[in-house]
Amino acid sequence: MKPFLPVLIALASGSLVAAGQTTAPSETEDVPLKGEEVAILTDPPNVPPPITRKHPTRVTVELEVTEVVKRMADGVDYTFWTFGGSVPGKFIRVRQNDEVDFTLKNHPSSKMPHNIDLHAVTGPGGGAKATFTAPGHKTNFSFKAVNPGLYIYHCATAPVGMHIANGMYGLILVEPKEGLPPVDKEFYVVQGDFYTTGKYGEPGLQGFDMEKALEENPDYVVFNGAVGSMTGENALQASIGETVRLFVGNGGPNLVSSFHVIGEIFDRVYTEGGSRYQENVQTTLVPAGGATICEFKLETSGDFILVDHSIFRAFNKGALGILDATGEPDLVVFSGQKKDEVYLPEGGVVQAIPSDSRPAAAAATKEERIAAGKIVYGANCAACHMPNGTGVPAAFPPLAKSDYLNEDVDRAIDVVLHGLQGEVTVNGDKFNSIMPKLGLSDEAVSNVLTYVYSEWGNSGEEVTPAQVAKVRAARK
Repeated sequence: MKPFLPVLIALASGSLVAAGQTTAPSETEDVPLKGEEVAILTDPPNVPPPITRKHPTRVTVELEVTEVVKRMADGVDYTFWTFGGSVPGKFIRVRQNDEVDFTLKNHPSSKMPHNIDLHAVTGPGGGAKATFTAPGHKTNFSFKAVNPGLYIYHCATAPVGMHIANGMYGLILVEPKEGLPPVDKEFYVVQGDFYTTGKYGEPGLQGFDMEKALEENPDYVVFNGAVGSMTGENALQASIGETVRLFVGNGGPNLVSSFHVIGEIFDRVYTEGGSRYQENVQTTLVPAGGATICEFKLETSGDFILVDHSIFRAFNKGALGILDATGEPDLVVFSGQKKDEVYLPEGGVVQAIPSDSRPAAAAATKEERIAAGKIVYGANCAACHMPNGTGVPAAFPPLAKSDYLNEDVDRAIDVVLHGLQGEVTVNGDKFNSIMPKLGLSDEAVSNVLTYVYSEWGNSGEEVTPAQVAKVRAARK
C-alpha cells in the first residue's frame, strides 16, 4: 500500500498533487499590472464583493483608527480601539499580485499612537514599522499581495497585547488569481477575548485589566466585538439550498478558537486560511492571529449556532452567534422541529478552589528591592518606556531624569497602582496617552519604583511596601 500513500495524502488535503510530490509548485506568474481602484471596505459581518477582474491592479486602501465607546453586552460598555470604527476592523479584499497603496490614519481624538501589521504583507513588521502613527497623523506604504490566502491584521504598537485586546484586528483576503469558487452567501466573523475590570455582565463602562490579560483569563470571549453581535435581529441570514462561506478569524490576543457550527458539517475548510482544504470537518482550530475559511451547503432550514466549542466560552462568556436558514425544512435530512429560541447563556459566575500557592519572599534590603524591581520593570514597563527609561516621543513619557516622578513620590505610587489617563507634562513635553492599571502587589510596586528612582539620573528614593499600602488605602 505504501506507493499509494502520496496519492491518498493529496486527495485528503483537497489538492491535486502528483504521486510522490508533497507540495504543489508555486505559480506567481501573472499578466501585467493594469489600472487602479479603491478597495471596498466593509464592517462585520459583511464582506466586499468577489473580485472578477482577471488582472492585478493598483489598489488604494485607507483605514482610519478610532477609539470609541461601544456596547460589550447589555448594560456593559467598553472603550474599543478600532480599525474603522468596528470590531473586528474593516474587511479588506484584494487579488493576488495586486499592488496595494495603504494609508493608515489615526484620528486626532485618539489617546494612543497606533500602527498595523498585516499578515498578508511580505516585509519587516508586516507594515508595522512603516505605519507608526501618532494621533492626528497619517502614514503610507505599499506592498505587493504575493501570497493568496486569508490573513489577520492587527495593531503592533507597544504594549502590543493591550492594543489587540482592545479590539485592534481584522481580516484581509488575498484572492488567488483564478478567484474563489462562487457561493451564495459570504460572512465575516472574528473571535476575540476581552479582559475587563468588572466581572462578566457587571454594568457600566468597563476598563481594560492587564492582570487578567497576563493570566489569560478573559471575562468575555465574543464574535465580532460583543455578546449577541450575531443573534436576534443581527443573526446571519441565508436560505435552504444556498452555499455559505464563512471567513473566520481569531484576533486573540491569547485564546485559540475551536470553531464549530452546531447542526452543520463543513464541506470544505481551508485550514489556517491557506490554499488547501479538508472536507467534512466538524470543528476546526483557529489560532490566535490566524484565520480559516469554512464552506457548507444548507440542506435544511433552522437556526444554526456558531460557537467556540471550548464550550464555557459560548454559554458563559459570549462566543455564540446564529445563522438563520429560512425555507421549508427537509424532513428527510432532519425530522425534528425548528426551535423558537436558543437556550440562553447560563451566566458568568466563576468558581474558585483553594490554592496552596505562596508569594515570593519580600526584599530585605534596598539592593534586593532594586534587583527585584528590575525584573518587574522589564516585564511590565520596558515595552513603552524603553529599557533605558527614555520613553517614546509624542507617545510615552520618559522616566529618565523625570521631573514628574521626582516631584511627588506618592503621585508616582498612585499612577503605578491605578494607571493614568489624560494629559501630563514631563520634562516640559506634553503627553496624552493611557497607562493601564497593572494589578501589581504592594511589594512589586515598591520594588519597581525603587528601581526606577535608582536609575537614569533620578532621586535614588527607596519606596517601601508600607508607603504603597498607605496610598492604596487612601483611594478606598
